[in-house]
Amino acid sequence: MSQIAQATGIGRATLYKYFPDVESIMMAWHERQIAGHLDELAAVRGRTDDPAAALRAVLQQYAMIQHDHRGHELAATLHRGAHMVHARKHLREFLAGLIGEAAAAGQARTDVAPGELADFCLHALTAAAGLPSKAAVGRLVAVTLTGLRPG
Repeated sequence: MSQIAQATGIGRATLYKYFPDVESIMMAWHERQIAGHLDELAAVRGRTDDPAAALRAVLQQYAMIQHDHRGHELAATLHRGAHMVHARKHLREFLAGLIGEAAAAGQARTDVAPGELADFCLHALTAAAGLPSKAAVGRLVAVTLTGLRPG
């Protein structure tokens, strides 16, 4: 905490007023990162009125976020934090809403509930973290989208 206070130019007493330890600083930073990712996905969604295009763009962006944060042991630890429960729920509901919109427009399957399809997408796209290239991420997104096509 002393090193953090010195590096940031904040007095130790002030730092301790807001954060009891380094872990709480890291959790606050991570919460801000996650909120930024959710805002980023919402902005991507807002760029088009076409449900299928919006779904494709959001899945692509989510996969790229996963890919760009691969291999970070700290991220894996922080993702186990209690604050992630709300973020995951928000992300699932957001994606289920997009899938529902696409299904209503005849652009996604209707034989499986949107929430289940959202879970499918989120689990599938976590694999992007282990892929070697952005091209591989694009292929993963394409395969995932194939699973959403109307039958």
